[in-house]
Amino acid sequence: MSDPPRNSVNRAFKLATLPLSAAGRATLGLGRRLSGQSAESVGLDVQQRTAEHVFRVLGELKGGAMKFGQTLSVIEAGMPEEIVAPYRATLTKLQEAAPPMAPGTVHRVLADDLGPDWRDGFREFDDQPAAAASIGQVHKAVWHDGRQVAVKIQYPGAGDALRSDLRQVARLGRSIGALAPGMDARALVEELHDRMVEELDYRMEADAQSGFALAYRDDPEFAVPDLIDGHEHVLISEWLDGRPLSQVIADGTQAERNHAGRLYVRFLFSGPERAGLLHADPHPGNYRITDDGRLGVLDYGAVARLPEGLPASIGQLMRRALDGDVDAMVDGLRAEGFIQPHIEIDPEALYEYLAPFLEPARAEQFHFSRPWMREQFARINDPRRPGYSIGLKLNLPPAYMLIHRVWIGGIGVLSQLDCQAPFRAELERWLPGFAHP
Repeated sequence: MSDPPRNSVNRAFKLATLPLSAAGRATLGLGRRLSGQSAESVGLDVQQRTAEHVFRVLGELKGGAMKFGQTLSVIEAGMPEEIVAPYRATLTKLQEAAPPMAPGTVHRVLADDLGPDWRDGFREFDDQPAAAASIGQVHKAVWHDGRQVAVKIQYPGAGDALRSDLRQVARLGRSIGALAPGMDARALVEELHDRMVEELDYRMEADAQSGFALAYRDDPEFAVPDLIDGHEHVLISEWLDGRPLSQVIADGTQAERNHAGRLYVRFLFSGPERAGLLHADPHPGNYRITDDGRLGVLDYGAVARLPEGLPASIGQLMRRALDGDVDAMVDGLRAEGFIQPHIEIDPEALYEYLAPFLEPARAEQFHFSRPWMREQFARINDPRRPGYSIGLKLNLPPAYMLIHRVWIGGIGVLSQLDCQAPFRAELERWLPGFAHP
């Protein structure tokens, strides 16, 4: 087996669309119609083939392109159902699966990082990967002391592929700045580059996982695998069994989805206080429900280090908005850099733009759902709707980038779960500055 190519995001989309160009789709569709198939069935079949091809190409790239695909799998709850439905299963695959490395390549990476006698550390090692992520794949093994372990191995060339993808993103910075005059796109792209490059060094991930494992050891609600060994391109930790969160999304009962949603929010918001760390990769592939009902959490490559906890300004801004103190809300947003000094903005229009996102914090019980998320997605992305221009005036301070990623991604996952729970109580418990004095 040869290893798949490592190319750029642009190549991903060229390859993904070339075999099913407009002319090709029309020809294929005409042939199917002549054979007696309905237009609807032909369209669904073509969409499914396109989705499978996109999955294959994005998976083979093993770099920023697969991360892009994983991001899509999180926010698909906000996309129109008629567009995303044929792609949902394919996007879900990107949370945990990708074409594997050849065994010989796996062995070379292990020898480079662990030494030529790397097999001495294991009683057993399965050459077939159990799971794959954007820059590495996971193998199941038995450690020399008998423990079942997960061995995460980085794809050779993943660093070069990811840096190439990031250079492509950097070129978009000027375009983003022109489209969104309130955004400091250059600073944001630089922060994105720095944080994603950190994910290439598994030693940093090992440090973060150790921090979480210590903070949540013997916790009755959460399971964090203990780290066993960490190197630049290889990370070994205890194996964690459980039902993938994607399965709970697909066929869980309402009670199971509510339980998973509540624990999901609690883990994300409690991490900064308990461990000084924010798990910043919220897609469902990183979560399991264990047999005893705990939320198991995997993959600590994307982590925001917050030794002082979440900034109190976030909770204070939400509280001002909920209390209707619009002027204080705008002043706070300016002070934190969400509104740049040269940008003029109507406070009431801004409040109207943000108000729907405050609903989960306003209600004692809130029901996240795909229709709700879809409405918010359409509302802020439709130029025909009032308030659309408000979003173009807002900035995302680089220091808040990972926090924003968790916030938006988390809402997407909760909407996929279609869950209901007392989320406001979680904010009051874990978000500094939010609760009333």
